[in-house]
Amino acid sequence: MVDLGKKSMKTVNLSFRLPYYTHWGENVVVCGSERAIGSWNVKQGLLLSPSHEGEELVWGGRVAVPSGVEFEYSYYVVDDGRNVLRWEAGGRHRIRVSGGVSDGEVVEVHDLWKTGSDGLLFRSAFKNVICHRTWNLDPETVPEAFQSNLVSDDSIVAHFKISCPRIEEGAHVYVIGSSDHLGQWKVLDGLKLRYAGESFWLADCVMKTSDLPIKYPFLFPHNIWTLAFSFNLCICVSTYKYCQKGKEGNVSVEVGPNRELFADLASKSQPRYISLSDGIFREMPWRGAGFAIPMFSVRTEDDLGVGEFLDLKLLVDWAVESGFHLVQLLPVNDTSVHQMWWDSYPYSSLSVFALHPLYLRVQALSAKIPEEIKQEIFEAKERLNGKAVDYEATMASKLSIARKVFSLEKDSILSSSSFLSFFAENEEWLKPYAAFCFLRDFFETSDHSQWGRFSHYSKEMLEKLVSKESVHYDIICFHYYIQFHLHQQLSEAATYARKKRVVLKGDLPIGVDRNSVDTWVYPNLFRMNTSTGAPPDYFDKNGQNWGFPTYNWEEMSKDNYAWWRSRLSQMAKYFTAYRIDHILGFFRIWELPEHAATGLVGKFRPSIPLSQEELEKEGIWDFNRLSCPYIQQEMLQEKFGALWPLVASKFLNEYQKNCYEFREDCNTEKKIVSKLKECADELSKLESEDTIKLKLFDLLQNIVLIRDPEDPRQFYPRFNIDEASSFRDLDDHSKNVLKRLYYDYYFNRQESLWRRNALKTLPALLNSSDMMACGEDLGLIPSCVHPVMQELGLIGLRIQRMPSEPDLEFGIPSQYSYMTVCAPSCHDCSTMRAWWEEDEERRCRFYKSMMGFNDLPPSRCTPDIAHFILRQHIESPSMWAIFPLQDLLALKEKYTTRPATEETINNPTNPKHYWRFRSHVTMESLIEDKELTGTIKKLVEGSGRSHTNANETGNIDENANSGAKAAAKQVANGQGKDTLAS
Repeated sequence: MVDLGKKSMKTVNLSFRLPYYTHWGENVVVCGSERAIGSWNVKQGLLLSPSHEGEELVWGGRVAVPSGVEFEYSYYVVDDGRNVLRWEAGGRHRIRVSGGVSDGEVVEVHDLWKTGSDGLLFRSAFKNVICHRTWNLDPETVPEAFQSNLVSDDSIVAHFKISCPRIEEGAHVYVIGSSDHLGQWKVLDGLKLRYAGESFWLADCVMKTSDLPIKYPFLFPHNIWTLAFSFNLCICVSTYKYCQKGKEGNVSVEVGPNRELFADLASKSQPRYISLSDGIFREMPWRGAGFAIPMFSVRTEDDLGVGEFLDLKLLVDWAVESGFHLVQLLPVNDTSVHQMWWDSYPYSSLSVFALHPLYLRVQALSAKIPEEIKQEIFEAKERLNGKAVDYEATMASKLSIARKVFSLEKDSILSSSSFLSFFAENEEWLKPYAAFCFLRDFFETSDHSQWGRFSHYSKEMLEKLVSKESVHYDIICFHYYIQFHLHQQLSEAATYARKKRVVLKGDLPIGVDRNSVDTWVYPNLFRMNTSTGAPPDYFDKNGQNWGFPTYNWEEMSKDNYAWWRSRLSQMAKYFTAYRIDHILGFFRIWELPEHAATGLVGKFRPSIPLSQEELEKEGIWDFNRLSCPYIQQEMLQEKFGALWPLVASKFLNEYQKNCYEFREDCNTEKKIVSKLKECADELSKLESEDTIKLKLFDLLQNIVLIRDPEDPRQFYPRFNIDEASSFRDLDDHSKNVLKRLYYDYYFNRQESLWRRNALKTLPALLNSSDMMACGEDLGLIPSCVHPVMQELGLIGLRIQRMPSEPDLEFGIPSQYSYMTVCAPSCHDCSTMRAWWEEDEERRCRFYKSMMGFNDLPPSRCTPDIAHFILRQHIESPSMWAIFPLQDLLALKEKYTTRPATEETINNPTNPKHYWRFRSHVTMESLIEDKELTGTIKKLVEGSGRSHTNANETGNIDENANSGAKAAAKQVANGQGKDTLAS
C-alpha cells in the first residue's frame, strides 16, 4: 500500500490494457486502493475504452499515479450508470513501479481478466495441502520493476510476471522466445525469473529496438503479427512462452499458443516500460480423485458405535494407499435438537458453529482415565458395535462417560492455557451454545418460544446464564469442555491430513433448524413464518419440505453477511474444501408457508410474481376460483368412494351445491395431520390414515395460483400446474394464458434477478475463507446458475443417473465439463449396486447404451461392472472424481455380501429418515487389503489424475487416457478458458 508521507511528487502514467469480451451496453472500469483509480469506489474508478485488435476486444485507459507507488486493483464490468454487473473473482492485481522511472513516463500494464477458477490453485486445498511444498519456497531478493538504470532511448523494458502454483522443488522458471533477449527458444539462454513469493516469478528484460526485427503487417495480412492498425510500421518485440526447468534438468514448456508482445515504432507515444502480468503458467489441467463417507458411517476398531474425528487419520491413510487426494464428509455440526434419533439428520443444525458430541472419542479425553471408567468404555464398545448406528444409545453412553471424566479433571482442563486460548477465540458462539443446551435440557425442549422470559435472547440475559456464580455453572462448563475436546480431536485429524497431502472436504448445509441457537440469537436473520424446501424433482414428485426457516437476505446484507462469514471462517479451521449444499438456494429458495407439510405448494424467493393487474389484462379475473382448493362432489366420490360423506363431514363445508371447501380447523396440511389424529379411530377402520392424508393433501393442493400472504394482489403459479384438475377444468383461453405465464415465471422472468442475487450473496461466502468451494447443483437448474458458478470458480456436481441435459437418461462422463465433480452416486440416492438392481429395464438400457453390450446384463452389479462404471468416471475430464466408499467396495466380491439396499445413506422422500448407515468393514482391514487399494490406485494412475505419491509437478503421462486431454481441450476452446490450467 502507498505510504502517503513518502510519496514522490513525480508521476508515472499507467496505461492499462485488458483483452476481455463484453456484451452491448457493458463497460469496464479499473478500480483499486490508489486514489487516482477510485480508492475502491467503483463509481470513481477509471473507465476504460474499447478497441478491436484483430478478433480481440481490448479495453484500455491511462491515469497518472505518483512515482514509486504500490497498490492493488481489480477490473469491473458496469452498465452505463456504473452499476456493477460483475467483477473479477480471482485475487487482486498488484503493481509497484520503481521510483526511478522518470517523471511523466508511460508504463503500459498488460493484464488478463481473473476468473474465480484462476484462483482455485490459491485456495487452501492446493496451497496448503496438495501443492504445499511449492508454496513453502523461500522468496528471493527481487528488485523493483523497471530500474532507472536499465532503460535508454532506444530500448524497451519488459517486466515479466507469471504465477506457478505447482512447481517441483528446486525448479526454476524461464521465459524463452523468438528474440535474442529470450534465447531464441533455448532454455539455457532464456530469461531466468526470480521467485517473489506467493507463487509469483518475475524478471525485467531490456530489449534494444535496434536489435529487433521489423515487420510490415500490410505485407502479411494473414500473419499472426497482424494488428488492427496494420498499416502502421510495427516492430515485433517477441513471441514467447514460460517454461520450468527441474533440478534434474527436465524441462516443461507451457501448453497453448505462443504469447505475443508488440511495440509500435510509428507511434511517438510507444511506452518504453511494459508490464506483462501473464496469469498462470499453462499446463495440462489438474485432475484429482477422492472418496466420500459420512463421519457417522465410519467403522474402526477403536470407535464406540459410530465414526469419530480421530478415525479420520485412518481415512487419510486409506486415501494415500489408494492414491486419493481427498476425503469428503457430510456435515459434522451439532444437530441434537430433539435428543432422539431424529437428530441423526446431519443437515438440521442445532448450531452452525458447534461440533457434534457424537464424534467425540471418549478414550482420548484424558491420559488418566480410572479403570472403572475404562471398563465402562469397553462395555459400551461391545454393546454399540452393531450393524447400524444406534444414535440415541451412542449419544447417551458418550455423554455419560464424558461427564464422569469431566468431574475428575474439570479444574485442570478449564484453567489450562490451551482451553483458555480456545475459549477466547470462540466465546462469541460458545457462550450462547452452552446456555442454549442448558435451557434445552431444563425446559425439555429446544423450542425457545416455550422458554418464558428466556425466549428472547439478550447479551445481559446470556451473561447471567453463564455466570460463574450461577448454580448451574458446572453444566455450562461441561458444554465448553466437550466442544474443546472436539476441536482438539478434529484439529489433530485435520493437521494429519494436510501433512499427508489429503484434502478434507466438509459440507455446508443450506439451512438451520428453526429451534436452533442461531434462530434464538439472531432471529432477525430468518423468516420464521416460512419453511425451506425444493420443488418436485428426481427425488420426490411432491417436492421436499426441509422445515428450515428461509433467510432474511436483506437483513443479512446490512453487515455484509457477517453470520455467513463467521460460519465459513469456523469451518476453515478444519477443512480445506467444502460442498455448498443446494447452491440454488443462493440464487433463489423454494419457500413454503410454515403450515405446509409437503413441498409442492411453494414459491421461489426472490421472484417476480404475477400481479392482479397483469392477469386481468390477460382476461383472468376469478382469483378465488384459481387460488382456493377446487373441490367438486364427483372428486370426493372418485377419491374416497363410499367413505366420501364421512370425510366431507369431518373436513369440508359445502358452500354451494356440490362444491366444497376445507373447514377452518383443517385448511392447511399441518391442520389436516392434526385433525386426522383426532378422528383416527373412526376413519382408520375404513382406510389407512396415511392414505386419507395424501388424498386430502391432493384436494388442498388442487389450485392454480398461490396468493401471496403478504400482498393479496400478487400471485404465483402452482408447480406442475397442468397436473391439477382445477387447471384442466378451465376454459381454453384461461388455460393457454396461464400455461404461458407459468412457463415465463419458472423459466424466463427470474433469470436476471436470480443472477444478481447470487452475485451479491455467494462472493461473501467465497471470500470469507480460502477453502476450495464446490456447489451441489442438482435438480431444477435455472439457466443463470452454471455461468455464475463458472464466473465465481465454483465446481459443480455431476451424477450419472441425474443428468443436467433434459434429453439424456444417463450422463456421459466423457463429456462432463472440467469444472465439475463427477460421481456415479451420492448420499441422497441409492448406491451404484442398489441402483443396478432396482430396475431391470433401466439396467438393460444402461448396459446397452453406456457399456456397449447387446446381451442381457447380469442381475447383480459384479466387480467387473463396478470397475467399468468407476473407470468411466475417473477417466472423465472433470476436475475431481469423488466416489462413495460403498461404490468402491463394489470392486471386490468379498465386500458385496451385504444387501445393496442396506448401504443407502438417505431417502430424500422421507423427512423422518433415520441416518444410521454404518460400513460393515473397518478402516484398518481396508488399509491391509492391498489388492483393493492396488486396484483403485491403478485406476487413478491410469486416468492421468494426480495421486498422493506422484512427483510434485504431477506431470500427466501423455499416453494416459483421454480424460486429461479432453479437459485441456475444453480449456483451449474456452469452456474453461483462463481457468485452472495446471
